[in-house]
This record gives sequence, structure tokens and C-alpha cells, in this order.
Amino acid sequence: RTHTSPVQVRYMEKNQPPLRIIVPGRIFRHEATDASHESNFYQIEGLMVEKEVSVANFKAIIQEFFQRFFGKPVKIRLIPSFFPFVEPGFQVDMTCLNCEGRGCSVCSQTGWLEMMGAGMVHPNVFKAAGLIPHQYSGGGWQGFAFGMGLDRLAMMKYKINDIRLFYSGDLRFLNQF
Repeated sequence: RTHTSPVQVRYMEKNQPPLRIIVPGRIFRHEATDASHESNFYQIEGLMVEKEVSVANFKAIIQEFFQRFFGKPVKIRLIPSFFPFVEPGFQVDMTCLNCEGRGCSVCSQTGWLEMMGAGMVHPNVFKAAGLIPHQYSGGGWQGFAFGMGLDRLAMMKYKINDIRLFYSGDLRFLNQF
């Protein structure tokens, strides 16, 4: 599969909000590989649905996760982007920890690395799951969803400069862990 998003709507069909889930899975994509892209990897999807959830809540949660995971403050930015199950959608970039934002092969010399796609759950997803989406007059559910590659998290945490090393079978690489 190319993502684990279908698990979210299936979970919403069987469970009533408020919801908070994490969905791990292995992903396969037909794309060119380079230092930060691989054709198969592990992904974590997250979903939070409540009455009062916003983009600000999402940003604060992700910022706190990165700070705890990496053990230091990490700069992030949200860039508007299209993903079919969210509106608005955005990609979440973080300062590349391999080069500390100076530019390297992992971040394509930009100093930033895309870590996830995310956004506010599209009202049609709620409808498909049998939930009433947020209405401006109040009531209904709203939430955010995201998908993040575990391999990229490991790259940043351990300063690995090429994602392809994870699947290379090179024992010299593996033995350092």
C-alpha cells in the first residue's frame, strides 16, 4: 500500500469520538530513490478527533513530540499542500539535524526535511465514517491526521545521511547500532 490512511476511516466507522490513534504500517511506493526517499519504508499515521481540535493543537503536539524525541528544540514549519483526506492540508518540515540547517544531500541543500503530510480531517471523511463533521453553528466533530516516516525520524535522530542504508544489508552500517 502507498499509505496507511484507510485504517483511520475504518477505525472511525467502528468507534465513537473522541478518538486518538496511532497506526503503524509498511509502505511501498513506485518512486525514484535518493538520500531521503526510498521505495519502501515504515510509516506512522495519527488521528485525533474531538469537538475542539485545531491546526494550532496539531502544531503544538508535533512540536512537543519532536522536542521529546530528539531531546532538544527543533524548528518546524507547516507548508500548504494537498492531501486527499484533509482540508486544509500541509506538509511539516523540520530543520535538518544532519547538517543543522546548513544544507546537505539529505535535505537537498535546503536545510529543511519534509517529515510528514498532515491536515484537518476532511468533512467527507467524517461523513463516510458516519460522523457529523464540524459545523460553523457548533456541534459535530473535527480533528487532524498525519502520516510520518519512521525511517526519516531515525535518520534525523542518528544523523544517517542516506535512507537507503536501512535496507542495504551492509553489516558495517547495522553493527553500529
